[in-house]
Amino acid sequence: MNLVALEAMLAKGMDSPLLRFGLGKAYLDQQQPEQAIVHLLACVQQDPQYSAAWQILGQAYVDHAEHDAARESWETGIAVAQAKGDKQAEKIMNVFLRRLDKQQRTD
Repeated sequence: MNLVALEAMLAKGMDSPLLRFGLGKAYLDQQQPEQAIVHLLACVQQDPQYSAAWQILGQAYVDHAEHDAARESWETGIAVAQAKGDKQAEKIMNVFLRRLDKQQRTD
């Protein structure tokens, strides 16, 4: 579904974690991390157990050069994924954290 259709759904009051996740992902794909962050934060506020949203939120923060916020998102996401038994999301976010650590050591 495209960004215009997703925004139209939100404007009609069809707010949900899934819709916010879709909007966040769509904005991130369009290289608009600020907008992505807005929607992904709304997603995890509505459903704090949405591990995929924590993962994408961290990516949006990195794209917006907010590395501390990215770290917090991924750390929270890892805890959520562990609690849910979502091993794949946990592994991905751990890889992202290691990359962030390596990048910050070389900066």
